[in-house]
Amino acid sequence: MEFRQLPLLLLLISNIHSGHTEERPKPNVTIKPDHHVFRGDSVTLRCDIYDEGVTSWRYNWYKDGSTSVFSDRQEHTFSSVTESDAGKYSCNGTETEGSRRSNISDEVTLTVSVPRAVLSVSPQKWLTEGDPVTLICEVNGSSTGWTFSWFTVTGPGIGNHYELLSDSSRGAGGKYTVSSADLNHSGVYVCRAERDKTAVYSNTQPLWVTGVSPPVSLIISPSRTQHFTSVSLSLSCENQSNSDGWTVRRYTDSGRLEDCSSLRWGSQTGSTCTIRATVPSDTGVYWCQSESGETYQHVNITVHIGVILESPVHPVTEGDNLTLRCFYPYISPPKLRADFYKDGSLIQSQTTEMIIPTISKSHEGLYSCKHPETGDSPKSWISVRGCHSDSQISVLHILSSALAACPYLIVTVVLIYKCCKMRGKTPE
Repeated sequence: MEFRQLPLLLLLISNIHSGHTEERPKPNVTIKPDHHVFRGDSVTLRCDIYDEGVTSWRYNWYKDGSTSVFSDRQEHTFSSVTESDAGKYSCNGTETEGSRRSNISDEVTLTVSVPRAVLSVSPQKWLTEGDPVTLICEVNGSSTGWTFSWFTVTGPGIGNHYELLSDSSRGAGGKYTVSSADLNHSGVYVCRAERDKTAVYSNTQPLWVTGVSPPVSLIISPSRTQHFTSVSLSLSCENQSNSDGWTVRRYTDSGRLEDCSSLRWGSQTGSTCTIRATVPSDTGVYWCQSESGETYQHVNITVHIGVILESPVHPVTEGDNLTLRCFYPYISPPKLRADFYKDGSLIQSQTTEMIIPTISKSHEGLYSCKHPETGDSPKSWISVRGCHSDSQISVLHILSSALAACPYLIVTVVLIYKCCKMRGKTPE
């Protein structure tokens, strides 16, 4: 038996020898605000002893069966609790002006943990312009009393920088909702949870919005989203007028926001970034960014040691064909006869390429391939955009303009005809 438990043992023996154990009141220990709290919270322990014949008690507190921690105080408050304050607490009391004593209370456990904010996205992090999206921030094991703030990650390099959103307050309850996402909503988000003296930041959560006709294109060579290790990869920002002033930026799976020219992972010449020898840590989302901070053409790139899926870099237009292939670098030829999956379900088996002749919005999802001997490829998200939106808009605009002009043309011709007839010069 440990020496620290002797005071409680002696008190129990004293209770038994007195012959009045059953007549002594048993204290009740309460913990507020809760038995499970977070580091930095304020916590109050209270010892209540109910006995009609006693008006005043002197209290003794015990922690984990050791010596008393406080005397003559019914309540003990931790203004800013720490992990070392966690434990099992009990109390007893003696009459201040008399000889009566209470029994020992049952032990009550105080648990102190470090709060952790978790940021997630619903329905998904890859969106098309106009889609709704909600960022959700939660604190592990707790749902009340927290206020949330929202930030974007702005600075590349080892130390990321956070910028408070201008409308952060509308997500104070833990949910930040965008009813119609646009390209400006693309980025990496962080939330901060605050309660009393405690503040904690969440994990980073990327959100990527693809547009129908972005002003700049990210050209990738080889043109696919998955790549082998130890190969050269070129990424270029190109537009119809001028490609100057655009840089390639990425957000890796390890949570790092980086410019092509800021670290050793790539070298930038003009608006082209070159990775000379790919490694798995190059996996992430890449995009073009202007000098003023505009971002376009977010592309998810995966670098994998084994089997890879050949899939299109940019969203596929409704009505077009989609062809998927499976490759393995350590055989010749590298093309595999494999099984193809969408959202984890088998859709075609044992084929060298899978063709969807007329793609629709229902084909959007996560695709992968699998070979029984060489293994599985990573999953790639394939987006589907509306059918030739720009062409449709242009045609509708021309038709509407023509229809609007027709009445005026007819009236003009009639007036000219009447005028000429009155002069006796009917036009041929």
